[in-house]
Amino acid sequence: MPLDQQKPLSERLLTLTAQLREQIPLAEAIDLYVTDAGDAQLTIAAPLAVNRNPHGTVFAGSAVSVAILAAWSLLDGRLRSMEGEAQLVLQRNTMAYLRPIDGPFAATARLQDESAWLRFQSMLQRKGRARIVMTSVIMCGEAEAAVFEGEFVALRAMA
Repeated sequence: MPLDQQKPLSERLLTLTAQLREQIPLAEAIDLYVTDAGDAQLTIAAPLAVNRNPHGTVFAGSAVSVAILAAWSLLDGRLRSMEGEAQLVLQRNTMAYLRPIDGPFAATARLQDESAWLRFQSMLQRKGRARIVMTSVIMCGEAEAAVFEGEFVALRAMA
């Protein structure tokens, strides 16, 4: 569904959006909002207006920020359901821009492989540190516009 025809956001999605904007000030500056959140998928959308560059397309820094936040938010939500606290950070990433992003856009992060999550979870519980690779795909209208891949590291809080 095109971003300008989205249904009203549920209370849960509004709460997730508010939490992101409170925790990460950049999230408010780029006017992002969570449009879908499940156990294995999370989508964050943002408008062109506050994210544009001088060429009338989305500034690359805004696009990668939305992609990172989609992947980070999905992992963070899953980590919160585990016993004990963990800090989640991005260690490295790449972003392939496939076409200009010339309108509202959305990044969807998906947990592609449940077995990778189980290995990540097990390593975090055993060693207090774990890594996982996540991807986010940015759509603009009906077209795939960019693909993000990032390696995230979780560190268990020390007692």
